[in-house]
Amino acid sequence: MSVDRRSVLRGAAAGAAGVGFATVGTVPSLAEATPGPRHSPFPTHRPFPPLLDDPNGILALPPGFRYRIVTKAGETRLRTGQPTPSMHDGTAVFDGGRNRYLLIQNHEVGGASQLGVPPIEGTVYDAGVGAAGGCTVISVDRDGKNLGEWVGISGTLTNCAGGHTPWGTWLTCEETESKANGTTRLKDHGYVFEVWGDGRTAHPVPLKALGRYAHEALAVDKDRNHIYLSEDASGPNGLFYRWSAPAGYKLGPNSWRQLADADFGTLEAMAILGDDGKPIPDVAYLTSAQLLRPFRVAWVPVPDRNAVSVSCRRQFTNDQVTRGKKFEGVFGTDEGVYVVNSYAESGTSDLPSDAVPHDGMVWFYNYRNRTIQLVTYFPESAAADQGSGARYDDYNFDSPDNVTVTPWGSLVLAEDGNASSHVLSSTPGGPTYAIARNMLNDSEFTGPAFSADGRILFVNLQSPGITFAISGPWRDYLG
Repeated sequence: MSVDRRSVLRGAAAGAAGVGFATVGTVPSLAEATPGPRHSPFPTHRPFPPLLDDPNGILALPPGFRYRIVTKAGETRLRTGQPTPSMHDGTAVFDGGRNRYLLIQNHEVGGASQLGVPPIEGTVYDAGVGAAGGCTVISVDRDGKNLGEWVGISGTLTNCAGGHTPWGTWLTCEETESKANGTTRLKDHGYVFEVWGDGRTAHPVPLKALGRYAHEALAVDKDRNHIYLSEDASGPNGLFYRWSAPAGYKLGPNSWRQLADADFGTLEAMAILGDDGKPIPDVAYLTSAQLLRPFRVAWVPVPDRNAVSVSCRRQFTNDQVTRGKKFEGVFGTDEGVYVVNSYAESGTSDLPSDAVPHDGMVWFYNYRNRTIQLVTYFPESAAADQGSGARYDDYNFDSPDNVTVTPWGSLVLAEDGNASSHVLSSTPGGPTYAIARNMLNDSEFTGPAFSADGRILFVNLQSPGITFAISGPWRDYLG
């Protein structure tokens, strides 16, 4: 999530949130969920009830759900005594053993900051950036209670989202293309780094094989042959990438050694093909009229993935690839991978003049069929784009960002909305429901991630930097 139009709409965080529980409503009576049709490739689920405002003014939630504050920037503390860093972003949940979870969390800090990730010896990539971006690791119990925090990686910049791996690690993404300048940056940035599920790093080694650009998020396929990566960039708009392993190679715990080599494997950019077999230049040419229609995909090699002199996305002409404003969240399943475009506003240079503005698109790329489908579409809301509240606030959504797949197969989206920001439950090809609303300020939600047992949804407010553990009858609505 790079700084964009929302930055001018956000005010300072209102009020102070204490660490503890807040409960909203009581458990409603429940009916049996109606199963979807057997032929449907996507799950269905029952509607969430209307949100109830939080008397503490922090999170509106459905009846029967409650939240616990796990961390808060500047207030909770790392084990070394420093305050929790700010700008919470992409997050993954791992089994910590002994009835604990481990959260690995990005901090999207773009330069030295009072609440940056402190440079702890053994975790530092670039000593020149000081306390900037990176990852922290948070140990919590099964109720989301904070049992301690520490630094996983530091000395990186603008750690946005990323993705978990099948071997139990977190790949954290730098959303920047900043190059070394000899003073505040001693090394180039714009890379992916690996952090182990227990918070260790294999030294902070950039995975150059995955390219140097404004990384957002990624997913590893089930066969461990490919990694799918998004780029949040404009001027021109970003791309969706696929890294492919050499023939016979499978990714695993020691792959960071090979991925550190910029020439290892192949990095390609996506082209969505129209009926004439030619690439559609931008995703905004497609609309809800094409919902669930599969389009063939081609993959075009990136000439210079390390972007020595020209950014990766600028190495292509518009007739070679398919661009998209704000390629954001990515999450993989056994069958394919979801990827989000947050918005494309009318009247901006990032939207082709003859394309259609929108306030959010979610796509599903099918590994086997090599096709991509638009599965969720939010039409442009002119009022929301100006930061105005909608009369029916919890029906009107804009700017989905991070995405996760729930243990039951449906989607949870974190909204980076202008008028309001929600956490959303979305059925591909079907309805979207609000499951939380930010009542504290204008900050976006980030990093939604379920515990594997489905008990807790962890999610963040990026500003002032709060991690929540939301518990309740998830299975009744998503199962």
